[in-house]
Formats: sequence, C-alpha cells, structure tokens
Amino acid sequence: MRDVPIPAIGGVRWLLGLVVPALLVVVWHLLVTTGVFAAHQLPEPLRVVGTLYAMGVAGDLWGHVAITLQRVFFGVLLGVAVGTGLGTLTGLSGLASDLLDPLLQSLKNIPSLAWVPLFLLWFGIGEGAKVLLIAVGAFFPVYLNLSTGIGEVSEDLLEVAEVYDLGRVEALRTVVFPAALPSLLVGIRGGVGLAWMFVVAAELIAASQGIGFLLSDGRVLARPDVIVGSILLFAFLGNLSDLAVKGVQRRVVDW
Repeated sequence: MRDVPIPAIGGVRWLLGLVVPALLVVVWHLLVTTGVFAAHQLPEPLRVVGTLYAMGVAGDLWGHVAITLQRVFFGVLLGVAVGTGLGTLTGLSGLASDLLDPLLQSLKNIPSLAWVPLFLLWFGIGEGAKVLLIAVGAFFPVYLNLSTGIGEVSEDLLEVAEVYDLGRVEALRTVVFPAALPSLLVGIRGGVGLAWMFVVAAELIAASQGIGFLLSDGRVLARPDVIVGSILLFAFLGNLSDLAVKGVQRRVVDW
C-alpha cells in the first residue's frame, strides 16, 4: 500500500502550536465562570480582549507597544554586538577566556531587577538606562554560545586552513566564523528571549510608556484586565520575535 503524502499536512502544521493555548483559554474561562477565581483576581478572557481592543481604538496601546519594541530592538542590537566581540575574543584566546570568562559567568547569574538600582545610579532615568539594561540580557546568551562555538570548531577545519596557508583574518572569515555561525544564531535567539524578560525590569525605571509601564499601572489601579493583557502582549510579541529569528536561523544554517 502506498504511503499517504505528508506535505499536505505540513502546510497547516503551525496550527498545532495553537491547540494548547486554545485549551488554556478554555480552562481560564471555566476557572473564572465557575468561581474558582474571582473577577478581581483573574478577569474573563473576553474582558481582557475588550480592554486591549478599547486601548487600541483609542490609540493608547500602539504608543506603548512601539516604545517597547524600540527599546528591545536597540537593546538587542547593542547586546549582540558586544556579545559577538567578547565571545570571539574568549573563543579564540585561552588567555582572554581565563581572564574574562569567570567574571562574566558570575555576572550572568544576577537577576534583572537587581541591576535596576545600580543602573539608576549610573545612568539616571533616561532611555539610555533602559536600553543598556535590555542589552545586558541580550548579551550573555550571545557571548556564551559564540565563545563555546568558536572553541569547539573542528581541528580538521583548522588544519585545512593551515594547508591552504590562509592568513589569520582569512581563516577567521572563511573557516572559524562559518563553523561557529549556528552557535551564534542560537545565542541571538536566546538573547532576544532574555531581552523581553529584561524589558519589564527596564520599564520599571521611571517609565511613562511601554508595555511594562502598562503592567505596573494596572497593578497600581487594581486593573487585572490590564495586567493580564500586558502579560499576553509580552508573550505574543516575544513569540513573534522568536519566530523571526528562528526563520533567519533556518535559512542561514541551511545555506
């Protein structure tokens, strides 16, 4: 008997990722309507959607989303740039790794909120402090993955570079970096994910705009619909950015 072709199913495979979230929404609705959670503790899903829709129609929501996206974008850009530089340095140099890696490994364990008071002292309450805090979150996955990836480049590839008498810069460009590229992309994907976690802490630094500000404002005003809506926005935008990086990763690694 001939096998049933799979490609027809593959076109809607992404829909499988919606099954569990849809079930969770149903459970969420039941928990509220059956009285397990009071309305002031957990609002109904439709109430949250209605709140976000009303804010969108009024125009308030888009300003908050835009400023958060801007902060994440510049924070990731800075974190990836510094992480790539230091990851390359420690991956290529054993001495640099011995000097820097223990310190950086220690710093990566500091929670995002613990940085906030220090950044307030150093950089004030402006946009620079927020972007730098997000950059800290994006930096560590990029640094760790690239440093490890460069350190694990196959000796066979390095011997080929020597056989062809490639210079150091040429060997890095044509052998080392292409071999470590998958590790770098995994690090960038992780960095983008951490950036969305750090942006919440960043927007606690005297922010008057942003999804993190909405979250804090919802807490102050005792608006659970705003709180849950803000959390869902973080989840949605974070997932979109992860899918974007994943798409680039798949194309580049295949190439």
